[in-house]
Amino acid sequence: MTDVSQGLPELPEELTTGERVRVLRERRGLSRPVLAGLVGRSPDWLKKIETGRRELRSVTLLVRLANALRVDDLSVLTGGDLTLPVDAVGKLSHPCVPTLRTALHGVSFTGPSTVEPCSAEVLKARVEEAWRLWHRSTHQRTEVGALLPDLVRDAHACVRAHDGVERRAAHAATADLYRLVQRLLAHICEPELYWLALDRGRAHSEEADHPVSLALAAWSTAIGQRATGFAEEAVRTDEAGMSLIRDQLERGNAEILGVYGALNLQAAISCGLDGRSGDAERYLIAADRTASRLPAGYTHTPSAFDASNVAIHGVSVGVGLLTPGEALRRAESIDPSSVGSLERRSRLLLDIAAGHVQKREPAAALHYLGHAYRTTPEGVRYVPFARGVAAELARSATGPLKAEAVTLAESIGMAA
Repeated sequence: MTDVSQGLPELPEELTTGERVRVLRERRGLSRPVLAGLVGRSPDWLKKIETGRRELRSVTLLVRLANALRVDDLSVLTGGDLTLPVDAVGKLSHPCVPTLRTALHGVSFTGPSTVEPCSAEVLKARVEEAWRLWHRSTHQRTEVGALLPDLVRDAHACVRAHDGVERRAAHAATADLYRLVQRLLAHICEPELYWLALDRGRAHSEEADHPVSLALAAWSTAIGQRATGFAEEAVRTDEAGMSLIRDQLERGNAEILGVYGALNLQAAISCGLDGRSGDAERYLIAADRTASRLPAGYTHTPSAFDASNVAIHGVSVGVGLLTPGEALRRAESIDPSSVGSLERRSRLLLDIAAGHVQKREPAAALHYLGHAYRTTPEGVRYVPFARGVAAELARSATGPLKAEAVTLAESIGMAA
């Protein structure tokens, strides 16, 4: 591919990703510290990438480098190993955001409600039901987004109305609520609200003064860290969360096992995106061992961690490591219809589609991307990675596949 943004000839095919980054950096006249700062990493990290002492497998960081270096497709950096239009990974907004923003910004300064505050137990039940709706809805952002503003206001009223043990229980329920707000805002172009929700969830977990709530705060914080390209920090946060509840695992409590397993899976995903295949496998094994101890049929509601979740995340790890053969081999053992969470099922199908894109198998990729979209349109339309896969298929498909790929991309919200 020609480096069109620079008007210069294409890079030699034999260059590694690190060498390509160095050449493009020098063409733009950027020092190593400046480029490293633009992507939120250290100059030493960038030096290791450029000199080949460290692999670069994180799609998030590749996109950041592509934007900083002003190239339009990741293949310019990878030499064709990964093709993804950079402008296709932009984020969308959602109609529920303005009302939710008003609630988030004003809730701390609102006077006493005319409605009698609910108990912590009732609040917890309402939050859990909202989480269940998130997992079973085909339009989770629209349906859950309609509930959240009032639920946020009621949660704060509940905390203010109680003290002692009841107040700590209200804080725990409110923390779980803010983790749902964070999930809804993920991939939406509202970073200020996303980090506000994450930080409030963490603060309410601290006020709850309960190890499980704090461990869940670590889980949600690590997700945010990984989403912004800090995979190593995310793994350390996951480990910190595990340490809070590790001594309670022998009790066999399902919720504790579910949270512990979810932390291991998030660590596995972060390691996969960071190119650490051995560590990723180690965390997957630990998660599988934890899942085997869960009661039959149990699913941890916020994280959707259950006995089937380990194999699903194994597919994600394979895609993150750019080892599509391994990802698709793991997918063969999974029946997507058995995955209860529609959001999680859709992500599995999306990862399978991405694996086929990596293997340059457009017909299979188009089939699974379409299946993911039919499972939950909002679970695909608002995910930048999915939008990138759709754009790539629409751009590269030929023959009978072209019209189908373009139609699907337009349904997902990508211009032809």
